[in-house]
Amino acid sequence: MVGRVGVAAMLWLASMLPTQVFAADPDPDPGSETVESLEGDPASTPAATTRTSSRLTDEEMAARAERSRRNRELLSVEQDVSSLKERVFRSKATLRLLKELVIEGSTVGSRASIWHINKLSGAYTVESIQYFLDGKAVFSRTDTSGGLDKLRDVEIHSQTLAPGAHSLQVTMVLRGKGFGVFSYVRDYSFKIESNYGFTVEDGKITVIKASVNSQGGAFSSFVDRPDLTYTEVRESLRGD
Repeated sequence: MVGRVGVAAMLWLASMLPTQVFAADPDPDPGSETVESLEGDPASTPAATTRTSSRLTDEEMAARAERSRRNRELLSVEQDVSSLKERVFRSKATLRLLKELVIEGSTVGSRASIWHINKLSGAYTVESIQYFLDGKAVFSRTDTSGGLDKLRDVEIHSQTLAPGAHSLQVTMVLRGKGFGVFSYVRDYSFKIESNYGFTVEDGKITVIKASVNSQGGAFSSFVDRPDLTYTEVRESLRGD
């Protein structure tokens, strides 16, 4: 009886030993291996950061290189434009000099100076002025506010001319400027035109003064009173 009890107790103890051993050594946390793996590879996260930083630096360097290239191209274009402007300016100056010395002038030269003289009374205002020398416009102004009335005695053009006959044409638009009982003259706007021929001599400057003034008396028509007259003076360019 005792032997059976002892054998049974021993078998029961033997069956209990494996359970206690495995219970004393529980399975590791499933997530611990992943944590240890990440912690055991310290270069993994910094490597990712290093690759991103390297990619951004390359992009920035490429953008800077592109901006630098464009700046160089713009600078080159600006230099080319400046050089072209300088060449054009020099060419125009050369052509103008050749025109004055060879085509329109002589060895000493001959010139014409055109002056505008306004002797009109306050009953008129000048709205436009045009001067043509040999059919080419050399002076043109339009101002309906009365600004042209201030041009009383002024040189409007001067240039070298070839010796010989030339012509001057003048066109002006006038308007009445009245007050009170004479305010009706503001409705009067009319044009006056005139032609004048003159001769330029070699080695001399010819000064032409075109004067607009009023003629006639109180019984003359308001429109017919303005008139253009000319005076001409020649002076030597040689100093003799």
